[in-house]
Amino acid sequence: MWRDTTLDHETRADALIAEMTLQEKVAQLFGVWVGASDEGGEVAPYQHEMEEVVDLEALLPHGLGQLTRPFGTAPVDPALGALSLLRTQRRIAAGNRFGIPAVAHEECLAGFAAWGATAYPVPLSWGATFDPALVRRMAGAIGQDMRSVGVHQGLAPVLDVVRDARWGRVEETIGEDPYLVGTLGTAYVQGLESAGIVATLKHFVGYSASRAGRNLAPVGMGPRERADVMLLPFEMALREGGARSVMHAYTDTDGVPSAADEQLLTGLLRDTWGFTGTVVADYFGVGFLKTLHGVAATWGEAAGAALSAGVDVELPTVKAFGQPLLDAVADGRVSEAVVDRALRRVLVQKAQLGLLDAGWDAVPPALTGADLGDPGALRATVALDTADRRALAREVAEQAVVLLRNDGTLPLARPARIAVVGPTADTATAVLGCYAFPVHVGARHPEVPAGIELPTLVKSLRAEFPDSEVVTAPGCGIDDTGTDGFAEAVELARGADVVVLALGDRAGLFGRGTSGEGCDAETLALPGVQEQLLGSLLDTGTPVVVTLLAGRPYALGRAVRESAAVVQSFFPGEEGTPAIAGVLSGRVAPSGRLPVSIPNGPGAQPSTYLAARLGQVNEVSNIDPTPAFGFGHGLTYTSFDWSDLAVERAAFGTDGEAELAFTVRNSGDRDGTEVVQLYLHDPVASVVQPVQRLVGFVRLVLAPGQAARVGVTVPADLASFTGRDGRRIVEPGELELRLGASSTDLRLTASVTLTGQVRVVDHTRRLHAGFGVTAL
Repeated sequence: MWRDTTLDHETRADALIAEMTLQEKVAQLFGVWVGASDEGGEVAPYQHEMEEVVDLEALLPHGLGQLTRPFGTAPVDPALGALSLLRTQRRIAAGNRFGIPAVAHEECLAGFAAWGATAYPVPLSWGATFDPALVRRMAGAIGQDMRSVGVHQGLAPVLDVVRDARWGRVEETIGEDPYLVGTLGTAYVQGLESAGIVATLKHFVGYSASRAGRNLAPVGMGPRERADVMLLPFEMALREGGARSVMHAYTDTDGVPSAADEQLLTGLLRDTWGFTGTVVADYFGVGFLKTLHGVAATWGEAAGAALSAGVDVELPTVKAFGQPLLDAVADGRVSEAVVDRALRRVLVQKAQLGLLDAGWDAVPPALTGADLGDPGALRATVALDTADRRALAREVAEQAVVLLRNDGTLPLARPARIAVVGPTADTATAVLGCYAFPVHVGARHPEVPAGIELPTLVKSLRAEFPDSEVVTAPGCGIDDTGTDGFAEAVELARGADVVVLALGDRAGLFGRGTSGEGCDAETLALPGVQEQLLGSLLDTGTPVVVTLLAGRPYALGRAVRESAAVVQSFFPGEEGTPAIAGVLSGRVAPSGRLPVSIPNGPGAQPSTYLAARLGQVNEVSNIDPTPAFGFGHGLTYTSFDWSDLAVERAAFGTDGEAELAFTVRNSGDRDGTEVVQLYLHDPVASVVQPVQRLVGFVRLVLAPGQAARVGVTVPADLASFTGRDGRRIVEPGELELRLGASSTDLRLTASVTLTGQVRVVDHTRRLHAGFGVTAL
């Protein structure tokens, strides 16, 4: 009966469960990490304290739920990796009496985490594009490549909202605003799921709000911040994106670890939001209930707590959900009904993926028709970094470049001599985040080439400016403490027409970088002596164009006011340096906008633009958190005039909507993109509110002299917030709808009035403003 594809997935799952022994049931609730890294090469926290050697052959008679990272554990030719996965899947299916294969999952944070696959910009760069359609296309391409070699589930997107930029995983986030994160995260989910890949929302919830930005530190966050800031992106991606999996956060909030939070994983996620997919553990997260959080005394207790809360699958490999869970069920400490509940979700998902079908075939699309008996002939027959994929990576990188400052030096007018100086000037991997394969895994295999072309900034500038002499010196390393290299850099600067100073980060894991998982920062000062190098070059009097290849925002010191220009790029991927070079030459019109604020000083954290009045500059504190460059900021090579605001509906009920219209004109002499940003200001509310928050945006691409009339419909639901009793409400009263080019560059303001009674809304409320654009 469970093989019958005419039946619904739930009926098939129930029929299969009825035939399974307890051991067969439990076997579907964990993954196995075949070939996990050796000691010293951690790719997950506490990996070598948690993992044990797993006897795969001994597990096979009972079946297996998931295969962990078949491509993302060691460098392997994509075709040979697909063949290995195919053979493993056949072994798994043949080894159990039901013939059920495993779900194969992979990381896909900045592209498919496989050797030779396209390395796209990191999510913080997606945020800088303010372009959901582009992110959707990128995710679709990533999903297609994963699916082509037999992968079923992708562990992305990260929907954590930045609250403290010292946190090492800022590069993995989409930004500091929940609406931006939710909108672009939803687009990523739609793209990935359209390719047949199960998207996994992470980390649910609050991980990015850990104290002092320290990885895995406890989260001190109230229920309203959790609801209105941290949960919104997940709600959006589930409702509008159709994500089929969620990964719990490592952290605890107010003493309750997410992996054991039944109110969160079952009460909210399933009972309120109606989520029917799987909840998977972040790697070793179930075991951490015992080893790090101390809320379970045994592995069996950890398994029971996680299952009862709503975790369905233990990843990356079996620990608590193996024999300890079997023993806990046998002695009555864990109900078999809880096992069945999780199992049903897992089997429904396997049915959705075709893994329960009688005609299931282990051969992935990329190997269809290939001679599987000749591995040597297969090598190099599967391409995961094709010309069209590189073109897409270039498009994302170009749209993500943010021009922070320009005194008129850019675009460069054919300088005779360019000095390219700095620690990221001639380093190929400077464009990659910590989850890009060459960094995440390749760093442990230095003898293996990256598998993709990674042009350095020096190489790209030489290609962009063929008539210019390009000279280079590092000046210093990323986190060097010595200044021995300054003299050479200064000498080159004095003899050049312009200096391109390449600063930034080195991505890595667990202290092996200045950005990345486990690479938290004490302050937002540039790493090492980079700020001193900046000062030395500014002192030469040669115009200095600062470029940043970084994973987080940094305080830029003298560059804010003394540099010729500042160009920010957040780990822009394999095509990142050609994109930057194109902006410097003017071939590419800069259109990126900041998804995070750039601080004015290194110590004003935690701080984002989503602050109430007392969280901003005021007379009761001597600390001024005003950013050097605010959220949404980004310059262009042209200018835009905003005019003719019309408020067509200024008063409306708490269940109604406002209607606005205005004109934007390109008043310069170059093509350009204006990102219209809509902010809501609620001057009086029953609980303290941010001074303003983003509730909508639209990109306008306009030629010189071209104008567009923009109409905006703003539902009252966008003014909702979590009230004192924990319910989400829309209150009557005055509001300001602020239209601007950034959070600090507001061009037009409309005052509107909500009338009637306080209205309670829920997860079915409207989430977006409507934009209509008419060319004039």
